[in-house]
Amino acid sequence: MRLGQIEIQTLLDITSLHAPMVEVFHEATREALDPYRSWLEPDALCPHTQRIRIPVQAYLVRTRHHRILIDTCVGCGKNQPDAPDWHERSDASWLERLAAAGYAPEDIDYVFCTHLHSDHCGWNTRQRDGRWVPTFPNARYVFSRLEYEATAQLGGAAFEQSVLPVAEAGLMQLVDLDFALDDEVWLEPALGHTEGHVVVNLKSGVRRAAMCGDLMHSPVQCPHPEWSPVWDRDAERARRTRRSFLERHCDTDTLVLTAHFPPPSLGRIVPYRGPGARGGFLFRYGE
Repeated sequence: MRLGQIEIQTLLDITSLHAPMVEVFHEATREALDPYRSWLEPDALCPHTQRIRIPVQAYLVRTRHHRILIDTCVGCGKNQPDAPDWHERSDASWLERLAAAGYAPEDIDYVFCTHLHSDHCGWNTRQRDGRWVPTFPNARYVFSRLEYEATAQLGGAAFEQSVLPVAEAGLMQLVDLDFALDDEVWLEPALGHTEGHVVVNLKSGVRRAAMCGDLMHSPVQCPHPEWSPVWDRDAERARRTRRSFLERHCDTDTLVLTAHFPPPSLGRIVPYRGPGARGGFLFRYGE
């Protein structure tokens, strides 16, 4: 799609069935979900198992000056035993999708990670001769400084396999939460899911878009922004951040790009006027 002079493409890596919705959002009982089933099932909620369906996707952005990836999905060969669908994958079709879009890894100028969970930085690196090396050798990898420092303190496989090799290769660029690459691409803090989570904003002329990362995992969080998943590190702060984001972008022309909503995965925020929640929002898919 086009956003003024900016071109945006989605690059889907994998779609997984995770835990039952009520285990991800404790408020999401069968009865609580009933008003929303017509638009949650089957793409965001499996009607048979009640499990949440999670696509993992990146965005390929071409501005007037730069070729950018926003988030890099799960990757291949990564040690993730707690997520069987993601553990030591051998499916490299995500790179084939990048090639089909007309780009080699060497063509990417910047990689922006909204945060450093394993499904947002996995393709930062790939294995070569038994070592993890940056997938995009000519890119600057932009991480919020707060996110990097918190992730480094926690450690773990995702940091060691997908982040540390980028730093060791000298390709990492640590930035403030409100960093601006130029007048077309800039960050804003969206804290709560992780310590240094950011939204990536895009602008061309009067057209605007915002890639929200893990500010939301399911479209049911639009009518219920108070529902925080078990993955949010600071649930109360995440609730406030999510509601503020939805309020600011409701009934505007801002195109919201999501990491985990079903395809087409992008749309606009409008007031929710259906059964169930009052005073909430709805994600209206499409451009």
